[in-house]
This record gives sequence, C-alpha cells and structure tokens, in this order.
Amino acid sequence: MSDQRTFASVAWSRKGKVTRRERFLVEMDAVIPWQRLIALIEPQYPKAGRGRRPHDLELMLRIYFLQQWFNLSDPQAEDAIYDSESMRRFAKVELSQDKVPDETTILRFRHLLEKHRLTEAIFEAVKDLLTEHHLLLRAGTIVDATIIAAPSSTKNATRTRDPEMKQTRKARNWHFGMKLHIGTDRRGVVHSLTATHAAEADLKQLPNLLHGEESVLYGDQAYWKEADRQAFEEQGVRYRVNRRGPRGNRSLNERWRKINRARSRTRARCEHPFRIVKQLWGFDKTRYRGIAKNLARAQTMFALANLYAVRHRLLPPQVRCAL
Repeated sequence: MSDQRTFASVAWSRKGKVTRRERFLVEMDAVIPWQRLIALIEPQYPKAGRGRRPHDLELMLRIYFLQQWFNLSDPQAEDAIYDSESMRRFAKVELSQDKVPDETTILRFRHLLEKHRLTEAIFEAVKDLLTEHHLLLRAGTIVDATIIAAPSSTKNATRTRDPEMKQTRKARNWHFGMKLHIGTDRRGVVHSLTATHAAEADLKQLPNLLHGEESVLYGDQAYWKEADRQAFEEQGVRYRVNRRGPRGNRSLNERWRKINRARSRTRARCEHPFRIVKQLWGFDKTRYRGIAKNLARAQTMFALANLYAVRHRLLPPQVRCAL
C-alpha cells in the first residue's frame, strides 16, 4: 500500500469506533504466517516477463482469504475491495495508487491454488505453526462429519445436478450434497480433513482422520464398531466412541446412555470448527461443482478457522494492546 492516502482514507482513520469487522481483520492479519504461506505459493506463481506484470502475490492471497471469511464470489470479491475501506486496509490497497485485481485475475489465482494443491499446503503450514507454539495436542482425536448442501436444481447451463454429489437421509430429512470429515484434537483444533459425497458412511473415513499417535479416540455413534473397539484397545488406545446398540441409542440401558452423554461433553468440541466455517463464514452450501474444488476451499477455511480459534494466544502483545 502506498503511503499517500485519499481524503476518505484519512477520514476513516480518524473515526471514533473500531468496528467488529475491522477488529477481526486486524487480529487475523497479525496471526496469519504470511511469509511462510507466500514461500509455499511463490514457486508456482507467474513471474514477471514479456507479458502483463502479475499482481503482487501477497495482495492476491489477502483477497483470497477475504473471499473465504465473507463468502464472496470472484465478482463480489472485486467489488468488496472498492466498497469497503476495512477490506482495502487488510488487502493493503490504496485506490489512488494501486490497481485492484479484476474478477478474472481473482479466479485464476484460485484455480492456481487448486491445480497445485496449495490449499492443502496452507492447511499443513498452519498445523506446523500451531505445533511449534504447542497449540495442537497429539494425545487424542475427536472425529466428526457435517453435510454441506449442494444445489439440487437442474436449472443451469448443463441442466444437471452435480454428478459428484449424492443425497442422504439425516433424521427424517433428505440432504443433497457432500460431507466434510474432520479429526480434531481435544480442544477442537482440526488436524485432518477429507471430503466425500453425502451418502458416504462416516465410519469409512475414520482411518483418514487419525494421525497415529492417539491415546484416546472420541466420536459419535456413527463411528461405533465393536471390531474397531477391540483393535484400538489392543493398541493401547482408549476407545471413547459413543456406544450404539442394535437399534441405536434406544436399545442401550440407562448406564450406557449416561456414559454416552459424558463422552459427548468432550466430543462436542469438534463442533466448534464447524460453527466457525458454516455459521460465521457461510460455508454451509457448495459454491463450486465437484468435490475437489470444495475440498480445496474447505482446507483453506479450516486452516483459517484453526488460527481464529487460537488467535488470542498468537497475537503479538503490541496488537493485543492496540485493540
């Protein structure tokens, strides 16, 4: 961002109130490991040559993160930079000096991340950061899944629904879309993530959600399997998955219902990242066709959700005092 400011920018700086959006963006700016992430993307990012000079990589990454937090399409992301001073400050754009990337440039950057699996690298880089700060526990894992709805309408260019999505029944309702499966530590920090169509059984994804160093495993009744219980306990892993009877919870006696409720108090912590991603940031419905594109979005969002969940422990003292 240039040091030369517009009159509107100067007036905005002198306002008497720090908005919630502004506070959120300042906090996230302070905890995101920018240099580490830029180093991951830079080898794949276009270099200046004979053609048009590419936009600054950090600028594009900042706009990409704004897309995730505020659930913006590519055209909406471009418009938001023009409309919102707090977003411009986060992106380090000054309208009098800097050129705002257009929606096509934003789309191409997103495709670059998807093509080279850089969203997965971002997720792993954030995990490494939290491990270095002792904010990611390795002793136990909580597993869970959530449904992300997909458009079921066929009123589109191809006149078809997304062929990679399927429908499933939950309680008495039918849902069409995909599932996100996560493994978290006992405080709700996500360390494993997969995506499938909605009809996939949660239990099938269990091996992909474990890191191998667990001493205890928590999950809801969808993950209960007697053979797994025996295998884990032979390995010295405490199997704290909610027990399921032949006809579900109804066939359990009162003792096992109480045990399930006690286990659920710990298991419920894996719902926290779902709340951040789905309720706070709006990822409760797919934006793109295909599981791979939506998994790439989920990898970025859960990486950012991990940082958001522990941001107060990562904030530098000067930022904490300023806010």
